[in-house]
Amino acid sequence: MTFQEAYQKLESYGQLHVLKYYGELTEEERAQLLQQVEETDFSILQYIEHRTSASGTGRISPIRVMELDEMEKRREEFTRIGLDAVRKGRVAAVLLAGGMGTRLGSDDPKCMYDIGITHPVFIMERLVANLMEVVDAAGVFVPFFIMTSDKNHEKTVAFMKEKNYFGYDPSMVWFFKQEMAPAADYSGRVYMEAKNRISTSPNGNGGWFLSMKRAGLIDKVHELGIEWLNTFAVDNVLQRIADPLFVGATIASGCACGAKTVRKAAPDEKVGVICLEDGRPYVVEYYELTPELMETKNENGDPAYNFGVIMNYLFREKDLERIVDEVLPVHIVEKKIAYIDEQGEPVSPPEPNGYKFEQLVLDMVRELDSCQPVEVVRSREFAPIKNKTGIDSVESARLLCAQNGIVL
Repeated sequence: MTFQEAYQKLESYGQLHVLKYYGELTEEERAQLLQQVEETDFSILQYIEHRTSASGTGRISPIRVMELDEMEKRREEFTRIGLDAVRKGRVAAVLLAGGMGTRLGSDDPKCMYDIGITHPVFIMERLVANLMEVVDAAGVFVPFFIMTSDKNHEKTVAFMKEKNYFGYDPSMVWFFKQEMAPAADYSGRVYMEAKNRISTSPNGNGGWFLSMKRAGLIDKVHELGIEWLNTFAVDNVLQRIADPLFVGATIASGCACGAKTVRKAAPDEKVGVICLEDGRPYVVEYYELTPELMETKNENGDPAYNFGVIMNYLFREKDLERIVDEVLPVHIVEKKIAYIDEQGEPVSPPEPNGYKFEQLVLDMVRELDSCQPVEVVRSREFAPIKNKTGIDSVESARLLCAQNGIVL
């Protein structure tokens, strides 16, 4: 992109201040800024004036979950279906690994965090080991797509190469960057984090499929004959990936997607709850769950909204293509956004000072016609690492790993 083209684009969105320091920049810095202007979607700023709500507005009702007893009874059937799909190359894994380890006290990508006690054990290492269990059972490598972000891409790729992909076949691994969204003040004026850089953040976990498409990897999906994409977050070190039991249950259900769930540890646990809204699959975020919904019982006297999603979904790829061009809701989140002031000096605000923009996987589920929730054993498949200590932390994940015979 030329300077004139960048000027015209920024002028059309009222963001000419982005070029304020252009005359002071080196040629390399100018090129970096122009490239960022070219890649940034400023149209997302319009949502500040038309803020959408993530809250459901329709009638909420329970969804049928395949609970543990049903899964156990049909284990052989579902596993056979799932293994057949994996062996025929119809299933791929998509890791959402765009995050940094900041909350864990690390400046590295979260996937590089070491949870080991007696020897190094990295989060990515555990995820690959879990996927390798399926590779060993099926006798074929599962296509593995890894979504990084602008902030951690180079480190993540270098880390995987340095560790020899933890034994995974490099020819079956593809990296792609998550789309970035600009961060703005309350009036919609984008912040600059440096004289040559707009302040941006990843556009939420719901942007992964569009990011794959723009990276040209949906063409690879078609070329390989992949029909199902198992999408999962980076922070759960116990989760089963491309799990034949889960894959088989979802395929047998005839649904457009499947969602792994666990029974909630407490009615107010901070996990999204799978349900229906006006007969369509829906995830109620924990902060949207009313006391009335928490207290509702099913016909067996058990809590009706008791199954939390663990950010492990299986999507039928052709259905995602159908909805990818439809506009998913944009969630506008108040955040503390670091920036440079009028004098070009860095500022770290003590309080929220603007908006970041996100799209969420839960909205992808909502746009599809059907979803089959599947219950998994919490202690065997749910060890999220969101904090350094306490609940959902490195400490709790280490204990759960030990319970599952994993030597750290």
